[in-house]
Amino acid sequence: MKDSAGTPQSRQHHPGGLARFARPALIASAVVAVVCIALLVIIFFLDAFNATVYSVGGSSIQDDTQEAQDIRGLYAGARAGSIFFLVVSLMVAAAAAVLLYRGRNSAGEGDGGEDVDFEDLGR
Repeated sequence: MKDSAGTPQSRQHHPGGLARFARPALIASAVVAVVCIALLVIIFFLDAFNATVYSVGGSSIQDDTQEAQDIRGLYAGARAGSIFFLVVSLMVAAAAAVLLYRGRNSAGEGDGGEDVDFEDLGR
C-alpha cells in the first residue's frame, strides 16, 4: 500500500514521543534566546543611559539615596525575567538538540535506500 507521495507506508518513519517536537522546540527556543539577549542588551544600554543622566548633576548612581536605588532597580524585573527565560530556552534547546542528535540515524529514507541513476530519472 502506498500513500499519496508514492512511498510505501510500511517504510515511512513516524517519530514518536518527544522526538517529533524536538525540531520546533529547538527553533522556538532559539528565537526566545535571541529575543532575551536583545532585551538584555537594550536594558544594559538603558541602565547606562539612566546612570549617565543621573550623574550629570554631580550625583553618583552608587549613592545610598532612594533616587539612586530606584534608578538601579528600575529594570530589575525585566532583567531577571529575561535571564530566567534565556536559561530555560537554552536548556530546551540543548534537550532538543540531544533528541535530534540521538535520532539522526533513525529517520528512514523515503526511497528505501535504493540507488537511482540518471536513466531512472529520465523515465
